[in-house]
Amino acid sequence: MKLLQKDVAKIIGVDKTTIYNWENNRNSPEIRFIPKIISFLEYVPYDVSKLTFGQRIKIARQSLGMNGRELAKVLGIDPSTLFSWQKGEHMPSKRLWEKLEEFFKTYSF
Repeated sequence: MKLLQKDVAKIIGVDKTTIYNWENNRNSPEIRFIPKIISFLEYVPYDVSKLTFGQRIKIARQSLGMNGRELAKVLGIDPSTLFSWQKGEHMPSKRLWEKLEEFFKTYSF
C-alpha cells in the first residue's frame, strides 16, 4: 500500500511508535484497536479453520473489540460460562452451540 507508519497510525488512531512496536512484536494491539486493524487490512488476519472452539470465540470477540463480559452479555450467558468455553473446560449445550454458530456466521468467523 506504500503507506508510512505514521499514515497507518493515523488511520487506526494510534501513535507511529505503536505501529512500529506491533510490527516488531514488542507488544500486541489492545482489543479496542482490533476492529480498526481488521477494517484497515480488509480481512480477518487469522486462519480460523485451524482454531479450537475456544480460540474461535476469543478471536471473534477481539475482532469486535469486545471483552468476555461484553460478549457474554450479547449471547445472554454468564461470563464464567464463556470463559470456561474459551479455556476448553466445557462445551455449550446444543441450543447455545447453535446460537454461537449463528454468531460466528454473522461476523464471518
